[in-house]
Amino acid sequence: MNDLAVIEQILRSRQQFFEEIRDGFDLRPKVRSMLVSSFVFLAIYGAVLGSTHSPAQALSSAVKLPILFLVTLLVCVPTLYFFNILFGSDQSIAQNVALILTAIAVTAVLLVSFAPISIFFLLTTSQYQFFKLLNVAIFGISGVMGVVFLAQGMRVMRGSEAGETERRWVLRLWMFLYAFVGSQLAWTIRPFIGAPSMQFELFRQLGGNFYTNIFASLGEILGFFIVA
Repeated sequence: MNDLAVIEQILRSRQQFFEEIRDGFDLRPKVRSMLVSSFVFLAIYGAVLGSTHSPAQALSSAVKLPILFLVTLLVCVPTLYFFNILFGSDQSIAQNVALILTAIAVTAVLLVSFAPISIFFLLTTSQYQFFKLLNVAIFGISGVMGVVFLAQGMRVMRGSEAGETERRWVLRLWMFLYAFVGSQLAWTIRPFIGAPSMQFELFRQLGGNFYTNIFASLGEILGFFIVA
């Protein structure tokens, strides 16, 4: 399997792809291909984010964005795996990893598909807060679509009917956990874009959190339009 072509198989033949994961067919090649493709696509989008500031920031973000997604995966996989087992699932941890990587790969390729839009606004606006919120929205849209694929995969993977309702709730709660861990980790290893008024930094000092920063950016944007 061509590593970068795996995303086309997921998008075009998702039912077959999920059934192969359910049956344990070629799990290792699938996991490797999704890891490689996710890393490449996320690195590309990370470079776009960092290019608003400097070449050093572009390189830093190209490395940090794939790390963000994959570390979040490592942190959250055990929770989904063991709670699914608790409610009657017979999925292996490799199958859980493959399913979550499917969601990450879809998210990554959608981010790359948004890259031209992000570049357009990068070239046509100098409003840093607007550009930051635009990319938060792009991440939100791409992440939701990745979660949709994960939910579809879980439906295909269902084994025993016992505990099915509970496993659906586990998946929903796990999605919120994944988003919360990912946003906090993103805040911890920031910056990805880099404020134009600040010099390049690999990491920023801890303080505040992702959500208060987003609300502050919204307030600044709204204040700008009111004054204008």
